[in-house]
Amino acid sequence: MRKSRFSEEQIIGILKEHQAGLGAKELCRKHGISDATFYKWRSRFGGMEVSDAKKLNALEVENAKLKKLLAEQMMDVSTLKEMLGKNF
Repeated sequence: MRKSRFSEEQIIGILKEHQAGLGAKELCRKHGISDATFYKWRSRFGGMEVSDAKKLNALEVENAKLKKLLAEQMMDVSTLKEMLGKNF
């Protein structure tokens, strides 16, 4: 996944500027982002504080590790079942 050039703290800061009354078009022009990026950020980080975003990121990393472990275990089980099913 491509790393954003904005940190979570910066994204939340931009969203807080919008909540303070600046228009979306002005913010996008000021920070050099597209409208789509702004609205995607708003749907993902809207209403969050920086600590919440860091917790979300940590949970996403942990979830990815757990999914990888599960996939490896399922492959091991599948291989063992295949080996047990064969007649030697």
